[in-house]
Amino acid sequence: MLATIVDTEALWQTVVGAAVAGLGTTLVFSLAILGLARLAEANRQGRTVEASLFAALAALGLLATAGAVVFALIVMTSK
Repeated sequence: MLATIVDTEALWQTVVGAAVAGLGTTLVFSLAILGLARLAEANRQGRTVEASLFAALAALGLLATAGAVVFALIVMTSK
């Protein structure tokens, strides 16, 4: 009787989607933190080429995180 009330396939899709979104957003934000930390270190040591690459990594990580937040808001408000 419970199987007819609960749509287990939709429930699993929600669980897997939430897990993937949570892990993915955490990963891209951690790349932004890594880029910022290494950027500061490279600046202190005078390595400008490495600093610019780490600045690009930090910017990409922050943009990807912002994109994930915007996408999540769009998905939540469209249903």
